[in-house]
Amino acid sequence: MSTYKIAAIPGDGIGKEVIAVGLEVLEAIAERDGGFQLDVSHFDWGTDRYKAVGTMMPEDGAEQLKKFDSIFFGAVGAPDVPDHVTLWGLRLAICQPLDQYANVRPTRILPGITSPLTGVGSDDLDWVIVRENSEGEYAGQGGRSHKGLPEEVATEVSIFTRAGVTRIMRFAFEMAQSRPRKFLTVVTKSNAQRFGMVLWDEIAAEVAKEYPDVTWDKMLVDAMTVRMTLDPASLDTIVATNLHADILSDLAAALAGSIGVAPTANLNPEGTFPSMFEPIHGSAFDITGKGVANPTATFWSASMMLEHLGEKQAADRLMVAIEKVTADSALHTPDLGGTATTRMVTDAVLDAIRGKND
Repeated sequence: MSTYKIAAIPGDGIGKEVIAVGLEVLEAIAERDGGFQLDVSHFDWGTDRYKAVGTMMPEDGAEQLKKFDSIFFGAVGAPDVPDHVTLWGLRLAICQPLDQYANVRPTRILPGITSPLTGVGSDDLDWVIVRENSEGEYAGQGGRSHKGLPEEVATEVSIFTRAGVTRIMRFAFEMAQSRPRKFLTVVTKSNAQRFGMVLWDEIAAEVAKEYPDVTWDKMLVDAMTVRMTLDPASLDTIVATNLHADILSDLAAALAGSIGVAPTANLNPEGTFPSMFEPIHGSAFDITGKGVANPTATFWSASMMLEHLGEKQAADRLMVAIEKVTADSALHTPDLGGTATTRMVTDAVLDAIRGKND
């Protein structure tokens, strides 16, 4: 029997709530399938730690995580701590040292959920967004000079390397190749960003030659928001820079019904370091403690983690359970227009995993 070492980092706000129930669901899947077990270690890293000792995680935090098979992450951020402190102090402080350069965000309309786009159904909106996750606009290069003076200067330098762009393009083409439509849209802004984004375009064209069975097109990021909204069926696999994909994936989640159902995988595809799986909804302090957070995104992220670990059957079983529950409008949380609680949704997913009420 395989044993997987999982690092659980609930983080902040509703992250603590959804990771707790996510672990319940993972244990139920492991028990049902019987072919693997989970060895979970819990880490109290986040803003509570920051307020107590001045850092979101220990200095050797990323090093501590290298011994794990996967990381299960909740959320980061608190209203009384600057967002750049929390993001760079925890999430990016994990993603970058562990070279989780491929951020994968599947988006589709799950059973029972209605898109805000009139007449758009699951056949029209079924995408995978691949986000470059290690450089680009979030490379961390820049600074501030003459602070507080009228001539203060702040720079934020986007970094596009041939190695970084090439590897994410190959990953995206391979993702497109693995899907039935074999179609990739490369998002760019090379009309205005004439250096880094022109390199992005050139490398896309070079890499495309390696995948003759994949059809691809190119779209400026501003026009892409229009296409996603007005012609969702024209898209399938999408690749974009760190910033562009960050924004587009939130739009995608909203178009699919709610950011509360959207999962994320931060992958180190080569397996040199552990990958990290998380919902994209953030810490949501406005609903923290109310017991109404939608755990669906966390459960879907857990399914992605199981598939990454090689437990495809368990991953598929979990997705079937998730879709059975979302199909029941009585089990929709407030973000989906319902009144169900986190506990109600979790218990229903657990019952579906265990085969109750079949």
